[in-house]
Amino acid sequence: MSVATRLQAMQPTDVGVPGPTPRDMARDFRSVRADPVSFLDRVSRRFGDTVSFPVPGAPALLLNDPADVRHVLQAAARNWTKDTVQYAALARVTGPGLLASAEPAWIEHRRMAAPAFHHQRLEAVGEEVRSAARTAIEARLGLGRAGAQPPTAGGEVVDVAALTHTIGLDAVGRALFSTDLSDQAQDLLRATSQSADLVVRLGRSILPRAAWTPTRTNLRLRSTRRRLDAGAAAIIAERRTRNARSAAGAAHGDDLLGLLLDSGLGDDEIRDELVTMVIAGHETVAAALAWTLMLLAEHPAAQDRVRAELDAHEGPVPLVGNRERLPWTRAVVDEALRLYPPAWAISRRSLADDVVGGRPVPAGTLAIISPWLVHRRPDLWPDPEAFRPERFLGQPLRTGYLPFGQGPRLCIGREFALGEMVLVLAELLREHRVGVRTGWTRPVPEAKVAVHPRGGMPLVVRRVDA
Repeated sequence: MSVATRLQAMQPTDVGVPGPTPRDMARDFRSVRADPVSFLDRVSRRFGDTVSFPVPGAPALLLNDPADVRHVLQAAARNWTKDTVQYAALARVTGPGLLASAEPAWIEHRRMAAPAFHHQRLEAVGEEVRSAARTAIEARLGLGRAGAQPPTAGGEVVDVAALTHTIGLDAVGRALFSTDLSDQAQDLLRATSQSADLVVRLGRSILPRAAWTPTRTNLRLRSTRRRLDAGAAAIIAERRTRNARSAAGAAHGDDLLGLLLDSGLGDDEIRDELVTMVIAGHETVAAALAWTLMLLAEHPAAQDRVRAELDAHEGPVPLVGNRERLPWTRAVVDEALRLYPPAWAISRRSLADDVVGGRPVPAGTLAIISPWLVHRRPDLWPDPEAFRPERFLGQPLRTGYLPFGQGPRLCIGREFALGEMVLVLAELLREHRVGVRTGWTRPVPEAKVAVHPRGGMPLVVRRVDA
């Protein structure tokens, strides 16, 4: 039976919510897989804030109303779990780490990891993040290299998406594991990028196959997992060896790896958390930074204002407290995350019957929430497609703003990610200007684990004094 025939045979559970028919889904099957963000946008415009998809069994609902989003992610969070295809696919790579696990394991692991993300700890690793950014920028743009020539006045075309990926991986290694991953960066970047592609492929499968079947995707996934396993094992072994040389009974350190090792978790569980942080910690920040630089390249006045604010700031830019000390730069980051939220879709499944948007829904209901769509509601964000950082100046964050999720499962690395973005912008923009090429068109957003620019982000980079 073909996929189209199977889709047309699906009968939706009737909960009184409009949505596409099985025939519609079959007709749009290829476009759904190729560009799910655009598909969700189309059905939302056509059917409204709540959309029902034709799947057998319990309903699958797209929720765009901020009140419904808050109910699922926050008010009734205990009833809505991560037992979904999206997170099951992710767990095939990360294992049951913080991002993909459900209660009660998630609560226990989050408590153990939380001290690594306290403000005091983040303040202490600011220099490591700056060093990661500085090293990658100098290596790519030639500054500080013996005999290197400065870029010409016209600048150099640079794929800033590749640059931010390198910075993101190195920063995660230095800040959370006290390990410089630069020597392993290329292999780990390829492995994590391939992992992201495979996770997306598995998550979008209409007819999923068992993990043991020798499909092309499963075989590639096993190979990628072996590479990630080897990298995590090397990091764990290096720390154990280092600790063995120190005083007997000494703690393994106050970073994430040290806390996990001291917690008594087995190496397999520690591996899951490390791989989760490497993938989630660098994929999301790298993508968000690439889009931020694009927006600043398109808006030179906003970029100049960032540079002026950075020049007026005395001393190193801190990893925490940027909203008060660098309000415009932080507003730029917040607005970029509104327009290009890394987590383009969040899914939950109900454990028991519930009421969403005034409608009863049965246990097992799948809720799909797209920050991409919620962030573009004109009732919340006037002229929603426009880049306007001033929306966030002196304003509290709104209910309909969720680039890092919402509620108890709010991303544990949120403050680290926001601080890293500000630090990287500071390191790059103080001495460089980014611009767009003649005949510029934006890269197409590609929905992977995070929303990446398809084909990279080629921007013109030149020295400010060139």
